[in-house]
Amino acid sequence: MRALLVAVLLAAGPAPGRGAERLALVACAPGYPGSTAEAQPAMDAFAAALARAAGWPPDDLGAIYESTERDGLERLSRPDAAVALTPLPFFLQHGEALKLAPRLQVESRGGGLTEVWTLVAKRGRVASPGDLAAFTIASVAGYAPAFVRGALGAFGRIPESARIAATSQVLTALRRAAAGEDVAVLLDGAQAAALPTLPFAADLAPVARSAPLPAALVATVGGRLAPARWKALERGLLALPGDPQGAAALEGIRIVRFAPVDGAALAAARRLTSSPAR
Repeated sequence: MRALLVAVLLAAGPAPGRGAERLALVACAPGYPGSTAEAQPAMDAFAAALARAAGWPPDDLGAIYESTERDGLERLSRPDAAVALTPLPFFLQHGEALKLAPRLQVESRGGGLTEVWTLVAKRGRVASPGDLAAFTIASVAGYAPAFVRGALGAFGRIPESARIAATSQVLTALRRAAAGEDVAVLLDGAQAAALPTLPFAADLAPVARSAPLPAALVATVGGRLAPARWKALERGLLALPGDPQGAAALEGIRIVRFAPVDGAALAAARRLTSSPAR
């Protein structure tokens, strides 16, 4: 997930000599820090390395950072948007509407191909999902309420009466929980790892954890990218870690590698976050 603190847009241009319309890959990581201007040098380096690895002219690839759900959705709605790079909650929330087909998983530096999400609350306040009925559940993934409600699996689904709130101010939400407010926080892997370092950590306790879930995905958008062009892009993405220029570019956006999708893990995530039967 840390890889998506610097989300990218890759323009997938025509194959050499073809003159076809230029296409785009849009990445979106709502709630994570960074701006388009700050990310641009790293994005340019990534685009150049990927163009070379895919066997495309340099001008066939470009890069930009989209950090909000709104901006990501707007960019993906354009006819030229052919590939998406998103965290799992975004994929589950918008994948059906956008016709996203999962193609690769993303392994981030300091993370992995999978992520465990942790629900944290005031120590002693929450023992079961029913205890959360009047709570606000804050999370960087709060824009995807079905994910937040269902991601914890065996612990049970968070009640519909609980309010789901999207926030990039996770530390503020944790302070409110520690103070005894009706607030719990669903943390990603990096946030949960940092929890013991907080001065008020003793007032908080992990309530439940998810199974390991895919952290982030590369997906094609509908039928906008021809299969042969996707195969070239896929080969390029998979080859980047073994190339010095590619490895340096990946380091700049905190990605270690891309890997085939774990179909079973993704299917499990979809089942967990689907709406309960009525």
